[in-house]
Amino acid sequence: MTETLNDIFEAVIAGNINESEEKVKKALDEKIGPEEILKNGLIAAMSEVGERFERGDYYVPEMLVAARAMQAGLALLKPLLMEADVRSAGKVVIGTVKGDLHDIGKNLVAMMLEGAGYEIVDLGSDVSPSQFAEAVREHTPDVLGMSALLTTTMPEMENTIEALEDLGVREMVKVIIGGAPVTQEHATKIGADGFAPDASRAVTLVRQLSTSHDLWGKIRF
Repeated sequence: MTETLNDIFEAVIAGNINESEEKVKKALDEKIGPEEILKNGLIAAMSEVGERFERGDYYVPEMLVAARAMQAGLALLKPLLMEADVRSAGKVVIGTVKGDLHDIGKNLVAMMLEGAGYEIVDLGSDVSPSQFAEAVREHTPDVLGMSALLTTTMPEMENTIEALEDLGVREMVKVIIGGAPVTQEHATKIGADGFAPDASRAVTLVRQLSTSHDLWGKIRF
């Protein structure tokens, strides 16, 4: 790893947005390819952030600031990655279920996945089952992620899976769920393909489920 790529890595780990932007610009000036900057700078840093979280060395606030620093650097690379026809690790549609306006956890998962090289289609919060199903039909993602922070909105996860079945797209996508009141038992009960208790393990889960590399889509930001 070059000194500049290491500087990008350290800037993201530290959650330094300005430094992340400056070092990505410097790497581009040094003619380092955008894909190499993405892989060995930004993605490598977010992988380290996830590992530190799982070890208990980092907490949600540290993950958030690191993810924001990563996004600042990624914003500079997106046009160049599109021009270079760089492929993403896969595509994920994500949102918070109908009746639930909480989005901090969902946003962190989306940022962590983007930092892992995934293309994200973020539907926001208060997303109805039909909106989720239509998004799967339109975007053909590898994974659909649903979040709920209220026990009263958890039934919408099962309603969404039923909406996927009604639209005939359930077999097209893996479904994962998460949120404070959500459990693996609930995932099994409603027929979801997986459950993640936090953003770091959501990335690991998506990687496990995104096994069909031939279906990986090109980055379309």
